[in-house]
Amino acid sequence: MTSELVVDVQPKEVSIAVLEDKRLMELQKEARNISFSVGDIYLGRVKKLLPGLNAAFVDVGYEKDAFLHYLDLGAQFSSCSKFVKQTLSDKKHVLPISKAKILPEIDKDGTIGDVLKVGQEVLVQIAKEPISSKGPRLTAEISFAGRYLVLIPFADKVSVSQKIKSSEEKARLRQLIQSIKPKNFGVIVRTVAEGKRVAELDNELKTLVKCWEDALLKLQKSQLPALIFEETARTVGLLRDIFNPSFAHIHVNDEEVYQQIYNYVSLIAPECKDIVKLYKGELPIFDNFAITKQIKGSFGKTVSFKSGAYLIIEHTEALHVIDVNSGNRYKSADGQESNALDVNMYAAEEIARQLRLRDMGGIIVIDYIDMQLADNRQKLYDRMRELMQQDRAKHNILPLSKFGLMQITRQRVRPALDIATAETCPTCYGKGEIKPSILFTDRLEDKIAYLVHKLRVTRFSLHVHPFIAAYINKGFFSLKWQWRFKYAFRFKLIPNQSLAFLEYRFYDREGTEIDLKEEIEIK
Repeated sequence: MTSELVVDVQPKEVSIAVLEDKRLMELQKEARNISFSVGDIYLGRVKKLLPGLNAAFVDVGYEKDAFLHYLDLGAQFSSCSKFVKQTLSDKKHVLPISKAKILPEIDKDGTIGDVLKVGQEVLVQIAKEPISSKGPRLTAEISFAGRYLVLIPFADKVSVSQKIKSSEEKARLRQLIQSIKPKNFGVIVRTVAEGKRVAELDNELKTLVKCWEDALLKLQKSQLPALIFEETARTVGLLRDIFNPSFAHIHVNDEEVYQQIYNYVSLIAPECKDIVKLYKGELPIFDNFAITKQIKGSFGKTVSFKSGAYLIIEHTEALHVIDVNSGNRYKSADGQESNALDVNMYAAEEIARQLRLRDMGGIIVIDYIDMQLADNRQKLYDRMRELMQQDRAKHNILPLSKFGLMQITRQRVRPALDIATAETCPTCYGKGEIKPSILFTDRLEDKIAYLVHKLRVTRFSLHVHPFIAAYINKGFFSLKWQWRFKYAFRFKLIPNQSLAFLEYRFYDREGTEIDLKEEIEIK
């Protein structure tokens, strides 16, 4: 299997697509003005205690106060809280964590009022982004994630990933980390650290410790509420979690983000740095790699997957329901049972992909086509578990119930990705009436004339639907060449799959959109 990462950087958002054998498997979109990201560390203030929930609301600068449960304080909360208080009281000197006194662990069955007071300053980390009407979910057990290691201040123990099967390798890694880690720091050794040399692990450990030290310096100068440590950009963070030797290419269409990714890959895998490539093509990057078409076909309420079969996907606040339908698929010669098994097996592949693609979390209920044989139900369950092994999110799968339902719980740390695939009419804006479509190219020519003669713009690009672009390019002396000779010889015509049929956009030479969508009278 060959993996590729394609990053589309636009003025308002960054989209990250993961392809496996050219098939879209993951898609993440992040607004460029986003306020919160999982892993960010804040100095907040306790606003309210909730004894009934054994939790507290903390002000970290969000419009809704963040939620901190007692069980998310961490065993070493007392030590961390005392250290933060000492750091804030001394603005000139930073107390090394190696000299901090480790206090006894807090009571696992204690109450929130035992350790927190209203108005208290507390160091917290975002565990879940704001979802729907809820504020962020917090943890007070601070951690710094790297590719091979996770650093946890005040924990002072070493844990090794259970996915590393070799007991000898586990013992080697545990002994190695114990010998190089600073005092009063805990370390979790991640699965990808298996077989790595001491120099690689030591370099990353020093980098993570430096992140902690930089956060302390920022902590001293902060005014509440304050961002103390910002997690790496979503692109680099995703790459840190999924990067492996099977990655063949990483394509980026922005110079700055390209440099960030190139520097990161050069750091963690110098031999792979050449796979990072800056995309300079005229077509939108997602169109060039056939991602836009896959997005259009993979999101929405109905998703087709094999020989006329399809899924119906419905969402609620905490529940996702998926219904499997055979559609107009022909029946197997072996009967209904065989046909149901075939459809369900294909549906399982698409459902596993959809969970990753949409980042669906919480409870997922799947209504498969009924099967009478217990062996077939077991085959489907085993196949679903096998397919979900590729999913990095924590999940739990239950066997099919007597009603033919499969229940899955999947970790949710950010809102599920919901992309509207239906297109608003770009010409009538919902009114139901449009000007004659045969005159569409005449209206485009009017816009070009206005752009050239009135606005004095001679170098620009016109983005249109691929079908319209094909019509404008048609013939020996096409409309495009007629417009070039008549108005602007340097304009470019770009087919853009993300646009609706009669939608168009003009961009100047710097890539900034020129708003000419409203009707303009040429006088």
